Amino acid sequence: MHRRRRTALLLTAAIAAAAPLLTACGNDAHPGAAAVVGDQRITVSQLEDRVSEVRAAQRAAVPDEAQYAQAIARTGSLTRDTLHGMVLDRVLQHAARDAGVTVTPREIQQMRSGLEEQAGGAEALEAAWLQQYGVPPQRLDENLRLQLEAQKLAQRLGTETGRPEFWAALSEAGKDLGVDLNPRYGTWDVEKSSRVDAGPPWLRDVTSEGVQQPM
Repeated sequence: MHRRRRTALLLTAAIAAAAPLLTACGNDAHPGAAAVVGDQRITVSQLEDRVSEVRAAQRAAVPDEAQYAQAIARTGSLTRDTLHGMVLDRVLQHAARDAGVTVTPREIQQMRSGLEEQAGGAEALEAAWLQQYGVPPQRLDENLRLQLEAQKLAQRLGTETGRPEFWAALSEAGKDLGVDLNPRYGTWDVEKSSRVDAGPPWLRDVTSEGVQQPM
């Protein structure tokens, strides 16, 4: 369980990581897209829907106005972090597929059952994943599949998640796919498998300018 928890932290923390090197800037070749990963588009609408899911879950978990405002403040870069996670998910899937890694629904359920037992029940696990990792309840199984893919890929490579060999495999997958971000959301550093902010620091986060928050 401790290794699984560390893996979840590594993969989810990576969503918010900032890397110093910049590569492949986004452009206007894909109107309406927040990012293009290989032949898959992540539309702005899809991104906004994901952000709204998190905000709605936070709102339901924290009905008090002051506490909800604090939750919003703690996740002020939610839009960019969410896009990072959506891109990283596709890159990891590609790397796992190339390595012959598969994850079954049974494995996801087994992992979830173990984590629920550790957390003290299904609701406690959902609350913990939302608070610590920004994963809403309806995306929990999807996130656990991500963790299992990462673990299995690392095992196939003879290493552990978070080690240089693991990230090198993701970097190669990113190069193979090609990742093109809308410049509104930054750029993608393929060597670090990380989204990077672009533009002057005074530009507003799109979280506060383009996404409608639940009332």
